[in-house]
Amino acid sequence: MSTPGAAALLDGFDHVETRPEFEARIKEARPLVVKLGLDPTSADLHLGHAVVLHKMQQFVDAGHQVTLVIGDMTGRIGDPSGRNEMRPALSDEQIRANMQTYSEQAAAVLDMSRVTVRYNSEWLGKLDLMDLLRLFSQVTVAQMLARNDFAERYAANVPISLAEFLYPISQAYDSIALHADVELGGNDQLFNLLMGRHFQEHAGQRQQVCMTVPLLEGLDGVKKMSKTSGNYVGLTESPETQFGKLMSISDELMPRYARLAAFRSKDECDAMAAALAAGKQSQPMEQKKQLAQEIVARYHGAEAARRAREYFERTVQRKEIPESEVPEMRVGEAKKLAQVLVAAGFAESRRAAERLISGNGVRVDGILVSDPNALWRAPEPAVVSVGSRRFIRVLPNER
Repeated sequence: MSTPGAAALLDGFDHVETRPEFEARIKEARPLVVKLGLDPTSADLHLGHAVVLHKMQQFVDAGHQVTLVIGDMTGRIGDPSGRNEMRPALSDEQIRANMQTYSEQAAAVLDMSRVTVRYNSEWLGKLDLMDLLRLFSQVTVAQMLARNDFAERYAANVPISLAEFLYPISQAYDSIALHADVELGGNDQLFNLLMGRHFQEHAGQRQQVCMTVPLLEGLDGVKKMSKTSGNYVGLTESPETQFGKLMSISDELMPRYARLAAFRSKDECDAMAAALAAGKQSQPMEQKKQLAQEIVARYHGAEAARRAREYFERTVQRKEIPESEVPEMRVGEAKKLAQVLVAAGFAESRRAAERLISGNGVRVDGILVSDPNALWRAPEPAVVSVGSRRFIRVLPNER
């Protein structure tokens, strides 16, 4: 196996519990058992997921035994990490639908031929009441309430269900089942990862090393990237959509995306941040286009990224409607613009469509529409655009 130094694998992690343990295990010159858990909470993986997937691939390249754990059982509980309210549990149908795409989408970053995929229902589904009582006896309520989000909700008298306490215990049991040497995750997962160390010690196993990466801010620069917040760039979105979304980030976010989405060196990103802060960053628009092209090339190739840049420059900067590339559709009995957006696949629901319109993101034949209750009156073919990347030509209904 390839045996890069510990420093090369540690680069990019915010927290490691503990570095001496990790360095010692690397010196053992054996494949480490490395795990990452992903709950199928949505149908899409995005650039936020790719931060830790990229680090996971580095362990793959180094020859370690890497396992992607799909949380089909923990997804039924709902991860409370970073939540100020109870997360709705997923239905069996939602979990099955989301699971179908996870391995395929993870392949945009991971060499899946060298990654083992497991589902934690394999071992969690076999636990009986006595097993759960044994696990519960190894952790106290005080330990659970030491977790920031639980502590804040308890202090604010916001309900915390006992099922939520089960989540970190279940994730910890994944580490026992796999005899994990290393567990990867985002910074918001640190409590759960450390719980794995706690339970492994009780199980007589050597404690795993917990390694967490920074959370990538979404396109709004405020909340972490998530599909729920609508501030995400999906790994399997079209090159044009990815590029256009990336061009919407603020100049101040460029160093973060250069580090966490393009995986440039820390020194280069620190220099970019310093230049921006001092007002010395030359041609930030050009720098942003280069960054967006670099990120899109990771998922679609250099040629597709080049075409996406040209598409952006043509349709956004020069305000040209891509006549030959606009798909066409008929919208049946749609009476409102919001219904047209849903029919075109630009929004998942009427309310989501109305939010797009209210946010000044929708135009009809180039004219901004901001009334969420706007009626659909276009009798002739009309080009509807959402943002600067998505277009549809709506044809009159056949009579």
